[in-house]
Amino acid sequence: MSVNALYTDLSGYYDLMCVDIDYQAQSNAIRRLHQIFGNGGTRHLDLACGTGPHVRHFIDAGYTSSGLDINQPMLDIAAKRCPEADFTLQDMSDFTVDESQEFITCFLYSIHYNDGIEKLTACITHAHRALKTGGVFYFNAVDKDKINNDLFVKHTAKHEGDVFTFRSGWHYAGQGDKQSLRLSIEKTSGAESQQWNDEHPMVAFNFATLLALLKPYFDVHVFEHNYETITPWDENAGNAIFVCVKV
Repeated sequence: MSVNALYTDLSGYYDLMCVDIDYQAQSNAIRRLHQIFGNGGTRHLDLACGTGPHVRHFIDAGYTSSGLDINQPMLDIAAKRCPEADFTLQDMSDFTVDESQEFITCFLYSIHYNDGIEKLTACITHAHRALKTGGVFYFNAVDKDKINNDLFVKHTAKHEGDVFTFRSGWHYAGQGDKQSLRLSIEKTSGAESQQWNDEHPMVAFNFATLLALLKPYFDVHVFEHNYETITPWDENAGNAIFVCVKV
């Protein structure tokens, strides 16, 4: 299967691939941070929303939520999951909103889908523009200098009699502003197996560079990548939660 075909078809596998993710715990943790740092508003936009699981949890918590993504099949699934929400086909590096937002989120390291520093900077600018004063822009990120190319995550799930094995891991060549997310899907049906491999190009940066991009626009707070407790980043971990308040 070609890379483009896999990407188009990924919407059908996405929820199965992410079955181990605790969307509710993530949503609850970031909602707590919004209660601490935000302006009390509940108008929420999820960038790179995928099939909408985080949007579902924010709606259930009382937010007026919407989402955007560049993949229409993903948005079609999101619309079924969250019929109350508005979903639009937009690139997060160049998006517009009809009304100013009080909370913008970007989960699952999706901020890295801005392919290059220029697009990342544009995303930050558009998020700032879309927020009301006191609004919060949340995302999580990985520091390119801390990536171990040998590490990957793996899980197996069953669906309609088939067994799926998913593997994913970061890869950084050691220089420049490009890294990738390497993804493998293996489907086993009885004695027959199929495997698809894909590599998603992403922007690479270290946290010093990221903070320099954010600080002209936001008051930035950085926390350990832990959805159970709110702990300030120790400046050593290679992944972190960024809470950016428009001042």
